[in-house]
Amino acid sequence: MSLAIICSGGDAPGMNPAIKKFVDYVYKCGKTPYFIYDGLEGLIDAKIKKAVHSDVAGILHNGGAIIGSSRSKRFYEKSYREKASENLRKFNINGVVVLGGDGSYKAFEILNAEFGINFVGIPTTIDNDIFGTDYCLGVDTALNVIRGAVDNIRDTASTFKRAFVVETMGRECGYLAAVTALSSGAEICVIPEMNFNKEVAAHFLKKDLQEGRSYILAIVAEGTKATYEIKKWLEDDILMETRVTVLGHIQRGGNPTVFDRMMAFEFTVRAVDLLIKNKNMCKAIGFSEGKFTALDIFKINKGKYEIPSNILRDLHFLD
Repeated sequence: MSLAIICSGGDAPGMNPAIKKFVDYVYKCGKTPYFIYDGLEGLIDAKIKKAVHSDVAGILHNGGAIIGSSRSKRFYEKSYREKASENLRKFNINGVVVLGGDGSYKAFEILNAEFGINFVGIPTTIDNDIFGTDYCLGVDTALNVIRGAVDNIRDTASTFKRAFVVETMGRECGYLAAVTALSSGAEICVIPEMNFNKEVAAHFLKKDLQEGRSYILAIVAEGTKATYEIKKWLEDDILMETRVTVLGHIQRGGNPTVFDRMMAFEFTVRAVDLLIKNKNMCKAIGFSEGKFTALDIFKINKGKYEIPSNILRDLHFLD
């Protein structure tokens, strides 16, 4: 039996630990591991190679993915999907572990429906926006990268008595911004999931400034598209000199945390076990309430992730 691993979509810290565990564990189970390089594009172009232990030696501390990743417009055409499935059969690959987000899941759901390709997904995205799981691989590292940046920005904000607007990634999900705002003690958090009440915020912030507050931190999720709107509001209404920092892709890279590494191991072992034990597999591994579960991919792709209510509860000035 041969199994393959693929990374699809945006990279996330923890991919390399998952890739290493995949190779080591598949061999331990007496099976043959394969790499699919460069995501769906590589699958279409048959960039498939048998993996050996030396391929994964010393990669645990690296961000990104040694096998690459991609997004693929060609995959939308059935002829290319058929070519992808033929490539898997050419290498006698019986199942695929997919490191990716909802777009990756939908792509492999189609491959399963059209060509019977077995796969198990591992939720891998710093956005942490996949339905059915509380945690996605890479989000812990991303949050720690953001924390370090925001802590550094606070030093300058307090020194110069300025407001700083920090934009986080996350697409249409405000998880990164929400958790960052809480863990950094930011005065303002703007996320797509809730409305930011400028009037109420202005009242309390002006009062705080009169009583001695010297700086303001605002964390804004990119999905709101409100970063420069908040900057202008802080300058025009709150009357504070304001700077903007867009953190961008530094949030995707970096040395994976211990937590992301250990979770990568656990996700991968469970994904491989499912593929070995089942002939027809179209699932993803989730982690909720401290437990790993095998989730129906159809349910995941139809659902919508929601930020936990206790996180939203503790944010300021949101309706």
